[in-house]
Parts: sequence; structure tokens; C-alpha cells
Amino acid sequence: MNGFEWMSPGSVEQAARAASATVATAMARRSGTPAADAAVLKAGGIDLLDLMKEGLLAPRRLINLRTLPGLDRIEPAGGGLRIGPNVTLAQLAAEGRLRTRWGALADAAGGAASPQIRQLATLAGNLLQRPRCWYFRSRAHHCVRKGGDTCFAFAGENQYHAIFEHNGCAIVHPSTCATALVALGAGLKITDRAGAKRTVSLEEFFVLPELELQQENRLASGEIVTAVELPEQRASVRSVHLRYAETESFDWPLADVAVVLDLAEGVCRKAAIVLGACAPAPHRARAAEAALTGQRIDEALARAAAHAALQGAMPLSRNAYKVPIFEALVRRAILAVLAA
Repeated sequence: MNGFEWMSPGSVEQAARAASATVATAMARRSGTPAADAAVLKAGGIDLLDLMKEGLLAPRRLINLRTLPGLDRIEPAGGGLRIGPNVTLAQLAAEGRLRTRWGALADAAGGAASPQIRQLATLAGNLLQRPRCWYFRSRAHHCVRKGGDTCFAFAGENQYHAIFEHNGCAIVHPSTCATALVALGAGLKITDRAGAKRTVSLEEFFVLPELELQQENRLASGEIVTAVELPEQRASVRSVHLRYAETESFDWPLADVAVVLDLAEGVCRKAAIVLGACAPAPHRARAAEAALTGQRIDEALARAAAHAALQGAMPLSRNAYKVPIFEALVRRAILAVLAA
């Protein structure tokens, strides 16, 4: 790992002004060599340091966000919650207010990585982490996401890759918190180097390869995520997040699912079903949502909705096994919400 300068800014705006590139733009080079002149932002640093140790990122300067005041709080906001970007996954998993109205996020945070990593990893870092595709993480493979010409997964080892929306790149989005937050209708507050703020829904924040091959989101250089906002939920809303992985801890899931239902006397008024680890961005299962909306849910309808959730799946040569796993998870998550 190369040496680097360290900067601890005094404000969000100062940090944004000091950043010359996002991690994605610092890594995307036609030559395959990472930029050596970049200044990039660091929060928990879990993924950032991995990329540096792997020789995929060699920034000149790291800009530390962990000491900025006010970014590590969970606060009420107009009936919802405002979560600071430096709130750790461990904090989220233990937050009682999430369990009451936004349980899927607490489930996702509590099941991510290992207990040690959850103590350090931040929510914004979890959302912004780079893909875990082994071709992307390999110095020997200059893939399309790093500025090359080929997605090696299509003809290679693709058992952990996408079954939806893999037009040009077969990564799966690595954040389980993103799966839950998209289902919960969360938004992001973003601040730029001039102090201007914008709000974007998390569902619109992530981008698919057909629109952008070198980055997974719409964060620009000189911008910082300053809050994750959870909207107010009715008392009749319940949510669940389930994941399936090869090992229980310290492993990325083969499949994860978030289900949010608004139930009134057993009838589903509104449904949100989002699949993670299946596409380059969290995948909204709209056919499954439509199957549940306006209906009284039972075992048979849950099974039918789970089947509908996999409409349009396009497994690659080695990952068709994911389809029945996702069907089982969606069905179980729907029934778990009913039992909550």
C-alpha cells in the first residue's frame, strides 16, 4: 500500500472542497493504473483500505470524515428519522426506534459483516462501498467498471453475480442496508463544496450499467452524503429483511430481501418488495408488489407473489440456483411480516 497524506477538515464544506475525486472516478482509468493524485473521502474506511491494500486505489490524500460533528446522530425528523452518515451499523442494529417502525433496516444492519466490522463501518460507507466481484477486485483483470472493455463475469466464474439488469456488467450491489432502505422509501441529503444541498430518493440514487458503467451511484466529486432520511410510517406498516449466505457471519449474501407491507385488518394496502445481491442496484419486484396490493394475504398468495418477484430473471451460466433461493426468501419475508 502506498503512503498518503491525512486531512481532518473542520466542516462538511471544507471536506467537500478538498476532495478531488470519488473513489469510483479515482479507480476508473483506461490504463488500468489507479490515479495517484486523487484526494478521496474516508469515513469508517473498511472498503477504502481494502481497495488500497489490493492496489486498486492509490490516493495522494485521505480526507477524514469521522471527526466532523453532528454526523453520527439518529434524530426525529417530521415523523420520520434522520440518520447521520457516520452512524455505525452496530448503532443501527441496537436502535429501538428502528425496531418500532423501520425494522427491516435494523435487521439488515444487524446481519451485515461481523460484530467487529459493524462497530466501525458507517451507514454511508455501507451504501457507497464498491462491488465485491472478484474480477473487479483483481489487479489482473481490467474490467469495464475500472475503465476497461470487458465484463469477465459473463464468460467466467459468475456464480455470485447478477440475475437481473446485467446489461454490460454483472456485478451485484454489495449493500444489504440499501435493500432495506429502498424498500422503506428512504432518501439522501447531499451537500456539495459550496454548501448547497440536494435531496434524492435512494432508489433513484443508484444507477444501472446501461446508464453508467464505472460507478454505482449519482454521487459527484465534491459531494458528501450528510443524512439518510427515513419517512414517517403508519402504525399499520411492518417490515422484514432476510438474507441467505454460505456462512452466517462475515460473508456477503447470496440473496437478500426486504419486504414492507401496510396491512389494515389483514388486507394489504401497500407493498414494497426489494431484492438485493441479484442486480447492479437494489431490484424492485413490482410484479410481486402488485400481486399483494389490495389482497388478503395467505400462504398461497405469498407463494404466488414470490414467484412473480422473479419474473424477468436472466441467470448466467452458473447462478440459476439463485432463483429458487430468492423465491423462498420472498415468501418467508411476506409471511414473517404477517406474523410480526
